[in-house]
Amino acid sequence: MAKSPGVYICSGCSIGESIDVPKLAKVAESEFKVPRCQVHPVLCNPEGVELIRKDLADGAIDGVVIAACSPRVKTDAFAFDPTVVLDRVNLREHVAWCQKPNDEDTQMMAEDYLRMGIVKAQKSEPLEPMHDEISRKILVVGGGVTGLTAALEGANAGYEVVLVEKDSRLGGFVSTLKKRFPTAPPYTELTVDGVAAQIESVSYHPKIEVLTSAKILKTSGQPGMFDVTIATGAGEMKTRVGSIVLATGWKPYDATKLGHLGYGLSPDVVTNVEFERMAAGGPIARPSDGKAVESVLFVQCAGSRDKDHLPYCSSVCCMASLKHAAYVHEQNPDAAVYIVYKDIRTPGQYERFYRAAQDHPLNFLTKGEVVGVEKADSGALAVTVKDTLLDERIRIEVGLVVLATGMVPNAADGVAIRAVKDARATLARADATEPQKVDARNKIETLAHHEGTEILQLTYRQGPDLPAFRYGFPDSHFVCFPYETRRTGIYAAGAVRSPMDAARAQEDAAGAMLKAIQSVELEAAGAAVHPRAGDLSFPSFFLQRCTQCKRCTEECPFGTLDEDVKGTPQLNAFRCRRCGVCMGACPERIISFKNYSVEIIASMIKAIEVPEEEDEKPRVLVFMCENDAYPALDVAGLNRVQYDPSVRVIPLRCLGSLNIVWIADALSGGIDGVMLVGCKYGDDYQCHYMQGSELANRRLENVKETLQRLQLESERIQLTQLAINEYDRLPGLINGFVERIRELGPNPYKGF
Repeated sequence: MAKSPGVYICSGCSIGESIDVPKLAKVAESEFKVPRCQVHPVLCNPEGVELIRKDLADGAIDGVVIAACSPRVKTDAFAFDPTVVLDRVNLREHVAWCQKPNDEDTQMMAEDYLRMGIVKAQKSEPLEPMHDEISRKILVVGGGVTGLTAALEGANAGYEVVLVEKDSRLGGFVSTLKKRFPTAPPYTELTVDGVAAQIESVSYHPKIEVLTSAKILKTSGQPGMFDVTIATGAGEMKTRVGSIVLATGWKPYDATKLGHLGYGLSPDVVTNVEFERMAAGGPIARPSDGKAVESVLFVQCAGSRDKDHLPYCSSVCCMASLKHAAYVHEQNPDAAVYIVYKDIRTPGQYERFYRAAQDHPLNFLTKGEVVGVEKADSGALAVTVKDTLLDERIRIEVGLVVLATGMVPNAADGVAIRAVKDARATLARADATEPQKVDARNKIETLAHHEGTEILQLTYRQGPDLPAFRYGFPDSHFVCFPYETRRTGIYAAGAVRSPMDAARAQEDAAGAMLKAIQSVELEAAGAAVHPRAGDLSFPSFFLQRCTQCKRCTEECPFGTLDEDVKGTPQLNAFRCRRCGVCMGACPERIISFKNYSVEIIASMIKAIEVPEEEDEKPRVLVFMCENDAYPALDVAGLNRVQYDPSVRVIPLRCLGSLNIVWIADALSGGIDGVMLVGCKYGDDYQCHYMQGSELANRRLENVKETLQRLQLESERIQLTQLAINEYDRLPGLINGFVERIRELGPNPYKGF
């Protein structure tokens, strides 16, 4: 612990004009007897930083408390050796820029924040990097265009790569195409450039080991130390890798579910993938009689953007049908082509190709919905379309119907994964004595092994593959950190991550490989990956008090913890994202970080001076997620937006790390209200740690019991979700909550 931290107060950036800095310094000197307390007009300049470094070098202090600007800025200036305990007190954005200058309440706020910072430093311990033998080799799973690109990017950056492909050859789906979408100006002509050159480059690259007809049997360990067992034609082999890029691509949606669009009615109703194979194999002919195609109708969004099938757009289907129309006209310039669409989506330069297709005199495009496909008396196929641009129902007879089916990720079974998620939610809500808890746990154990869809065969307690997110895709951070999955050190790229075409998949592969490289380098430094990139802390467990309740192992979003046969958690430190969700989950409070623990936050709460009831100055504690809410409050400060000075903010790594004992401590200590501000969650936004806000919301149900025991109103606690761009709402939310607390009156525990 930092028994003798030095305190350094900046008086610049309006701090000295708003706060009585000499009086603030006396708090550190008189109340905490710190060995050094220095005030500097511009602490972040070289002279100010050198002042701190000199005190550290002289051994006068063993920790640093900087009371200045937000900890989110000037990180380079205030960068010290990780073995130095450092805490930063936000006097600028959270006090000087958002409160009345030289006001009594403003001064009290600054003094409380300084007390909290000093206490945190005194309770924190120096950080030390984890030292293990880290592999910098990278595993790429999938030998299609995404996997080939990822392997080359990694190898050309100087890293050894192992490429595993289940088929006997490399190239994937793109290698079977007759032609690809336009890749060069003027973007109106299809290209015959396949992946042959990439395959050759990968096959002969000295840093790439290619394994075809191969399957992963087991992946154990953790980032930096993944031990992978692979079955090949020559037998089993084992290799250790530092990170993994999953590039397993996609498969077409099951067209047998599209009977309402005529699939199965006639061999002349085919999918877009089947049509591509027909074109690549020779002249396009009707499957039923082998005759040349005189007319063809393409049904867009066949099973896509449909709540009963695939609810999403597959991105490439429109371009694929326009390409296929070009195939038809190459073979037969007089053929009639009909394209029935909900919307035509050709992003970027592909719009030029769409425009060229529109200009073709025998391409007929109409907006509408296909409601029926049947055999006509003439032997053709009759397609009925409604809701057209002409606002009438039309009937078109053609020789061939092509269904533009969507893309489904080649990942673990999303249905099974969603069922596991539902079971876990039941488990979290259920009391230990309730039968549904046992049923939910059994369901998890059964479904987590979604047999037949495993790819990586992870030995994680939470299941053998990547948890899927929206629509069954394993990409877990579509907002903040693309390529990240819920398994640290494993990155998804290409169509397994999101529907996309080959060109975008190649860009995607480069991004995912960059993340994989960052991962191994951070692991080698003993540091965390996103979102707390570079963090050297990691959780420790006081297992003597562990009750084997399994809450930490079940609630960790990243599968960090395994467990032994008794249910005792087993830490895999390099899997950890340092969110602290396990710390919030533990009822025995046995989990802690050297600079973030139940005790540290509890001590910060106790450091807040709570005015007596007669002073009529309420105190409201605000726990804020450091990823969205805290920076949103910073932005409010930058805009000089004032809010009630009764609040005291404590940033949390994630709202999911909230331990309800902090709320009990705050209320029993006289704090009048507690506000929690976390990330938004749901389909359109994400918690940086996936489930933090949801978990906090769930845990608050238990707080009701605490309030009943203390005989306090439930209105004294409020949970709010906030996006970082909603900073303008935050002051109003704070003011509204404080006003409600004023109406409720003082906490009856004041003075106890």
